[in-house]
Amino acid sequence: MQKINKNVVLALLSLTSLVFLLFQLYYYKFYLSQKNGPVFSKVRGSQSGQDSTRWHVVRKFLGLISSHNIPVYLIDPLILGLVDKDIEQIRSSPDGPNPECKYFCAPRDFTTFALLDKTWKHELGVFRTAEKMGFQWLKIINKDPRLDGMDDLSGIEIPLHYIFKLASHAIHLVVFYERSGNYLWHGPLRLKQHMDRKFVPFRKLHFGRYPGAYEKPELLLVSIDDIKVQIPKNPSSFLEEMSHSRFLECRYREARAFFQLYPDDASLDAVEFRKKAKSLLHLAALTLNNLGVKFWLSSGTCLGWYRQCNVIPHSKDVDLGVFIRDYKADIIPAFQKAGLPLKHKFGKVEDSLELSFQGEDDVKLDIFFFYEEDDHIWNGGTQAKSGKKFKYLFPKFTLCWTEFVELKVHVPCETLQYVEANYGPDWKVPVKTWDWKSSPSNVQYNGVWPVDEWDDVIQIY
Repeated sequence: MQKINKNVVLALLSLTSLVFLLFQLYYYKFYLSQKNGPVFSKVRGSQSGQDSTRWHVVRKFLGLISSHNIPVYLIDPLILGLVDKDIEQIRSSPDGPNPECKYFCAPRDFTTFALLDKTWKHELGVFRTAEKMGFQWLKIINKDPRLDGMDDLSGIEIPLHYIFKLASHAIHLVVFYERSGNYLWHGPLRLKQHMDRKFVPFRKLHFGRYPGAYEKPELLLVSIDDIKVQIPKNPSSFLEEMSHSRFLECRYREARAFFQLYPDDASLDAVEFRKKAKSLLHLAALTLNNLGVKFWLSSGTCLGWYRQCNVIPHSKDVDLGVFIRDYKADIIPAFQKAGLPLKHKFGKVEDSLELSFQGEDDVKLDIFFFYEEDDHIWNGGTQAKSGKKFKYLFPKFTLCWTEFVELKVHVPCETLQYVEANYGPDWKVPVKTWDWKSSPSNVQYNGVWPVDEWDDVIQIY
């Protein structure tokens, strides 16, 4: 009798376990799947259901925006990196290069797309359709910097980012705006106090930590993983651009405070100089960009941008910086071809090189070449009549984009340290009498050029 009871108990336990397992499967399929989104079947060789979910969410999102005629393009760095390796095969194959789900099934929390603001205006209809399709969404807005100026600090807010979430995957839609320098800009992602900070893992987003500036991309329609999507025609160039896209706004609020203390020079001479300086800067940018030479606003031109969002009228020149590693022998003939004759050439490529070109009337363009050491960066100066050398030391810096006189141009990201190195702690106070050999805070005497080198290192035209 005791043996029979033991077998019955074991059988009942086994039956109970089986029933409980079946209940768990039923519960997951008919409750959790409805709560967290549909359970998708696998797609074309994907590794797991989670991989397939990413693919289906992307496909469903593209169906959503297509139904509202909204053109978007893929800017997800992880996917573009994978696509770039197979770009020739993708371009040549209308149906995609691989029977497996290789790109949109790659492990990630987000897929990132770009939207040009002017291509859509009816977002409420999109949100309603998105909700019917099972998406949750979040809209991030902030101040429109394009409306800021010396006369008005606008408080108008514009949409900068959208996030659509379905199941365990999210779509990050970055809104790009066209700005007066003929480039595209996206804003930072800053959550308002009332927003759900756990909606998605925001820190993992690839776009939004800083504002960014980009050239207008040429797009290519391709098929990857059975999904038709637009991508930048040259993914590797876009990814390189992305890594150096950080953007700094002009500080209009601080500039207005500056002009309250030091009223702006509105004389005819000042207006004329600023007009000529703007034209010269645009021509210099075009010339250097055509050569592929990276440059930034330096010295007084950088100070003018940072302190007063404009050219300093009594500076009488335009100053640019270039790393010596980016020097090209074509620079001088390119500027001469552009109508800017060489005024002087001091130093040599190995040491203290600087070039000066003559612009319209008495406005000149100075290009200073910077040399990198282990713990600092420096550029040189030469006194023509004595052969004396000078050195100007700066803390190491990186480059960011900004907009200056309707031009997308680089400035040091660490602008305050850069300006303070050159002009000291009193950089906010205008100085109209400036001696380049003694006034800068970071100047050092650096010896004398050997007399037998003067013909090469001191050239005046």
